[in-house]
Amino acid sequence: MYSFLLDGDLCETTGGICLSVILFDDWIKGTFMGEKRIGAGSFADAFVAAGVGRNARLDRIEGLFDWNRLSKLLKLVRSSSGRKGYPALSMFKALLLQQWYGLSDPGLEEALLDRLSFRRFCGFSLDDATPDETTFVRFRAVLAEQQLAEALFYEVNAQLEAHGLILKSGTLIDASLVEASVKRPKGYSGKRSELDPDANWTRQYWSYTFGYKAHIAADEGSCLIRKVRMTPAKIYESEVADDLILGDERAVYADKAYEHKGRRKRLKAQDIKDRIMHRANKHYGLTHWQKTRNRLIIPIRSQVEKLFGTLKRSYGLSRARYRGLGKNANHLHLMCMALNMRRAEKLMPIRIDQALFSTQVRLFLTSVFARIMSFRLTAVMATLDGFPASLSLW
Repeated sequence: MYSFLLDGDLCETTGGICLSVILFDDWIKGTFMGEKRIGAGSFADAFVAAGVGRNARLDRIEGLFDWNRLSKLLKLVRSSSGRKGYPALSMFKALLLQQWYGLSDPGLEEALLDRLSFRRFCGFSLDDATPDETTFVRFRAVLAEQQLAEALFYEVNAQLEAHGLILKSGTLIDASLVEASVKRPKGYSGKRSELDPDANWTRQYWSYTFGYKAHIAADEGSCLIRKVRMTPAKIYESEVADDLILGDERAVYADKAYEHKGRRKRLKAQDIKDRIMHRANKHYGLTHWQKTRNRLIIPIRSQVEKLFGTLKRSYGLSRARYRGLGKNANHLHLMCMALNMRRAEKLMPIRIDQALFSTQVRLFLTSVFARIMSFRLTAVMATLDGFPASLSLW
């Protein structure tokens, strides 16, 4: 005899006794879309006090974003073994926790087992099974293969822009070297590694680096990362600079490595202010006004270097975590996305009832400071001896 209980739970009864406890437990953890159903709650959850295991920062991040839009991008992620896998959104949130707290895959597995705030953020109830480290490895490989981390990064940025956090007053461009995860080949003759054939050599001043180069375009004022690229270390910064220019910013700030006459002309044609520092060559030195212009650009452009410092100090960018350009590019997008979410949580108002500036006011003050620096640059240039009257960059 069969009967339907509790929203479709198929129950077999004998002599009036329900024998479907195992069947119901299997149903509550599964869906017809190939994913386990989690977060349904349990008797253990009912006895936990409301404030136990709460993390205010994670709760604010949870409420800041529309996770359904991110979940739609993760629909392509499915279990390849035929068994029902963990929800892709829960796996994605777990990878974000890994970036924020600097966890390895085994460390992330252990943290999900014993930290209530992590389980709640990912949607796991107290009696739900959590993924092991190999599950995270496979899920991350799928993200890299289908380039979903990049799509998720742009979706997060679109939501940040909808919140008014991206100012578009300027774009700060820079790059930083990342040491490969494998051992360096002996010598500096350009020999490649068989374990990581994508990694390559480059020289910066008098030191050599074997690995990759991370390129970043950050929003002036908010310091939110808008675009990233990962290349082998030998790729020169200027080769990918045009790909980092969004086109909707009012100015572009970059150091001497990005100096190029053609790029300056293209920026002028797009009505984007050129804030790229001038570089001397073996034939011509810098004029007085060019040196002064460079000095005034430095404090604005240097904001992006602080981002690299945070990524290397707190997110582990000082050394590549994986082998291969694709996997490391996927990891870079995850790191920058996590950094943007964390920074957005700080930029947004924490509580309405507290005497805090609103997000728009704080961003406005930051933008005003940047504009003051720009006006100061213009005023100083206008008073310099020999300043060309026909210069229209400012």
